[in-house]
Amino acid sequence: MSGQRTGWRRVIPTWRTVLGTGLLFLLLVVGGMIAGYLLVGIPPANSAAKAQSNIYLYSDGSELAHDGEINRQNVTLSQIPRPVQQAVLAAEDRDFYSESAVDPAAMVRAAWNTLTGKGKQSGSTITQQYVKNYYLGQEQTLTRKAKEFFIAIKLDREVSKDNILEGYLNSSYYGRNAYGIQAAARTYYGRDAEALTTAQGAYLASLLNAPSAYDLTAHPENRQRVLSRWNYVLDGMVTKKWLAPAERAALEFPTTKPAKPSPGLSGQRGYLVEAVKNYLTGHHILDEDTLRGGGYRITTTISKKRQNAFVKAVNTRVMDRLDDSRKVDRYVRAGGASIDPASGRVVALYGGIDYAKQYVNGATRNDYQVGSTFKPIVFASAVQHRSTTQDGTRITPNTVYDGTNKRMTVSHGRATGFAPANEDDRSYGPITVTEATDKSVNAVYAQMGIDVGPAKVKATAVALGIPADTPSLASSQGAVSLGTATPSVLHMAQAYATLADHGTHRPYTLVDKVTKSDEEIELPEREETAAVPRTAADTTTAILRGVVDGGTGTAAQGAGRPAAGKTGTAEEDKAAWFAGYTPELATVVAVLGQNPESAAQEPLYGAGGLSRVNGGDYPAQIWADYTAAALNGRPVRDFDLRLEAGAEPSSPEPSGSDSLSPGASGTPTPGSTESPTDPVPPTVAPTRPTVEPPTPTLPTEPGPTTPPTNDFPTVQPQSDELERQMQWRWDG
Repeated sequence: MSGQRTGWRRVIPTWRTVLGTGLLFLLLVVGGMIAGYLLVGIPPANSAAKAQSNIYLYSDGSELAHDGEINRQNVTLSQIPRPVQQAVLAAEDRDFYSESAVDPAAMVRAAWNTLTGKGKQSGSTITQQYVKNYYLGQEQTLTRKAKEFFIAIKLDREVSKDNILEGYLNSSYYGRNAYGIQAAARTYYGRDAEALTTAQGAYLASLLNAPSAYDLTAHPENRQRVLSRWNYVLDGMVTKKWLAPAERAALEFPTTKPAKPSPGLSGQRGYLVEAVKNYLTGHHILDEDTLRGGGYRITTTISKKRQNAFVKAVNTRVMDRLDDSRKVDRYVRAGGASIDPASGRVVALYGGIDYAKQYVNGATRNDYQVGSTFKPIVFASAVQHRSTTQDGTRITPNTVYDGTNKRMTVSHGRATGFAPANEDDRSYGPITVTEATDKSVNAVYAQMGIDVGPAKVKATAVALGIPADTPSLASSQGAVSLGTATPSVLHMAQAYATLADHGTHRPYTLVDKVTKSDEEIELPEREETAAVPRTAADTTTAILRGVVDGGTGTAAQGAGRPAAGKTGTAEEDKAAWFAGYTPELATVVAVLGQNPESAAQEPLYGAGGLSRVNGGDYPAQIWADYTAAALNGRPVRDFDLRLEAGAEPSSPEPSGSDSLSPGASGTPTPGSTESPTDPVPPTVAPTRPTVEPPTPTLPTEPGPTTPPTNDFPTVQPQSDELERQMQWRWDG
């Protein structure tokens, strides 16, 4: 019994056990590898010849479009310049010629990164990618990965590296429905693959990483990411001594030619299909590879009736009035989006006159300033956060600001250096927030943005539905209040739909249903959130009704329904906007200026014969025509509003003097012992009566309490950018 293991020694395996277990595991692995190699043969090509089309349907089930036609022309490796081949190797597999067909360490690393949330990674060599493209499918399963592993090993033993690389270059997807290097060369540069330059080859190699995102024609906002990837490819070529440093330094990024999509996606169909594809991949419903595999029936949220109504409204109000003899008329573009606030479903989307002629989607691009359509977000944030003016006065529709043109804004007693101009350099003097919204007074909203705080304004914008990474959303000194940010038309429609639904944010959707064969693909949950309190949203709606009733947006009255909205014009009149809603439909329209040759943004002065294009012109007219047609036959509904306490329209008060004094809107002067009035219950106001504003007192800015003049502190601009900001000429 002396040799018997006792106590804690019983639970520790002997070295014999460990060795035996290890050997058994090794035998199983080796046996599995041998069995896999013997059992898995090289199959016939799956061929993209068998690839199916995806069918896109309107919400009523009628066909919208179908895609999936393969654009490919195979070429031999000798027809592809050596530097172009090397660019692809630098991008995807730099050790392709010297290493084996599989890289187990990279595969384990990629699997671990995927499992730990660092993003989906493949860890595949070029040989494995070729096997996936040419012999297998795009599904992300362990079975497919195992087959890919063994086929790659066997293929590497039976086929030369040159043949594998040739097959990879001919089977890879480059975006714009271009499969293979020859189709890509024709699509992006209008030349054969054998004529590609090193710089052009490096760009096409960059596309392999993310074809849709790296197409600068479709996504100009991604230019920095694309340049970074392009430089990565070229630097890799230098590292591998395939490219001399001096030659590398002389290369310039090669501009691509405008896209020419297949005729099947002409008109509005291409814009809609592109937007739906981006929605499916962006929300991780399907990835690009899976979607390209085809065979899906995708029922969209787009209403055929409303889509046609949108196209007709744009054509009638703008496109039919353009004359090519006027140079500026060739710059005119348009974008539109319409959302059902109750469901978040995008019911119509206008991308441009024709996807085959204007490739960039006017509804989803995010590179034009939104102008004064952003001002309601500032006011909603003020109400949400119970913000006050510089002297402590609560900001309500009746609060009085100084609307003097180029009035210097103030923060905590100090001039900010930001003094934006009003439309046509007009001064308004003391003016209520309601009237300042009706007339879109920049001086008022620039100060209000500072009073609320840029961080709070951004937070409200994001809560309403504008992406947090929108360019210029975090502008300082009140500039964001005047619309320096560049959210897309679709994202602005999302924000206004949230206001229309009393502050409840429902993420928009473009897809109702996705099926393949008998399988229905699960769509993600769209969680509803309270973006702003109902009283903040409804009080904002109340003042926006005035914009339509008698402000800059009176053209929207053509819808024949109670409506709330806001006009906006970007800096230098490069874009004109109207964003508005009825109780059951939120729609945003933008008319944009873009040079068709350089793609640069251009002013719209003189477009369509108008001296200038404001948000209250074409955009509001389009909005009215579309809304009337979209809601035709439905009962007219009025707004059901619950206003913030103290936000009800004020009554005129007798005043024997035009002088201004501290403590506007009944708020006690700082230092006073008078108690504020008790809050009153929210007011239900189905309509906003038109009331002449009283002769109120102006909230006192820190400094003199005498009537305001233009003698504000002189502040030297700190930069050219600030000086430019001070000269803005945005209207409503």
